[in-house]
Amino acid sequence: MFRDPKTRVGTDEFRPRRIRGVIGLPDRTEAPPYYFRYIDRITNGDVVAELASQRDEALDLFAGISEEKSLHRYAPDKWSVRQVLNHVSDTERLFVFRAFWFARGFDSPLPSFDQNVSSAAARADDIPWSKNVEEFDDVRRSTLDLFRNLPKDAWMRRGIASDNPFTVRALAYIAAGHLSHHVAILREKYL
Repeated sequence: MFRDPKTRVGTDEFRPRRIRGVIGLPDRTEAPPYYFRYIDRITNGDVVAELASQRDEALDLFAGISEEKSLHRYAPDKWSVRQVLNHVSDTERLFVFRAFWFARGFDSPLPSFDQNVSSAAARADDIPWSKNVEEFDDVRRSTLDLFRNLPKDAWMRRGIASDNPFTVRALAYIAAGHLSHHVAILREKYL
């Protein structure tokens, strides 16, 4: 595949189109009720297009945040902007790993994830803002690569994570909705 060296994105003419006609909004049986707080934020029936659009919008937002501002907390017991972005990246990795696991036909249940343990271990405030943003971009591009290339039958495969059932499709929407949720919080409380 040809890749543009500036954006590292492949051109559409060479990209497989395995997902046409497969995606649509998840129904209430595809994830636990809690996760519809993220899924319901996305109204686009093409989650891959939504994930790609979000990448561009998020990078524009992050470009306007300085190193100093990235350390801001809106209250003493809240995460910094850097920690929020690191949380988004880590959690997207988790949702996408679950989607990968189920899409590839593995049926072993996956464990829970504690965001506070992950955040403390990441030490995002010790990493320059530009590197946090670069990491988010790398994670989102990897997310897009996985979902763009899923076989049609993989989207509705199911599995168990955190003792709850999920479809691959729901996990894609959760990843998109989770970023949307945190971007809204950043705009409302941090910026």
